[in-house]
Amino acid sequence: QVQLVESGGGLVQAGGSLRLSCAASGGTFSNYAIGWFRQAPGKEREFVASISVSGGTSYYTNSVKGRFTISRDNAKNTGNLQMNSLKPEDTAVYYCAAVPSTLRWRYYTQSREYSYWGQGTQVTVSS
Repeated sequence: QVQLVESGGGLVQAGGSLRLSCAASGGTFSNYAIGWFRQAPGKEREFVASISVSGGTSYYTNSVKGRFTISRDNAKNTGNLQMNSLKPEDTAVYYCAAVPSTLRWRYYTQSREYSYWGQGTQVTVSS
C-alpha cells in the first residue's frame, strides 16, 4: 500500500508558476501510474493530468495543455506537476493519486480508477 504526500502549493499571482510534488512511500512507486486532480470550492473534483508507469505517456485536460507538465522520478519515488502561466481559475486543492498498473504505457483519467490519494495541497492564484 502506498502513501502519498503532496507539497509545493501556495499563493501566486496570475501568470506565475508553481511546482507541486508528490512523495510516495510504502510501495514500489514504479508500479503505479500517477494522476493529479483538483477541486475548487463548490465544484466536483476534476482530472488535471496523468502519467504512465514508464513516464513515457501522459495526458492533460484541455484547460491546462501547454501550461502544465507532469513528470515522475521513479528513482526518487516522486511525481511532479509543473504549473506555468497560472490563471485564477486554476485555484483549487490539488491532489496526487496513484493506481497500480501492469501496463507501462497507460495513463488514467477517471478518479474512480485510482486506489490511493494524498491529502491535497492548496493552490491559490490571485488576479
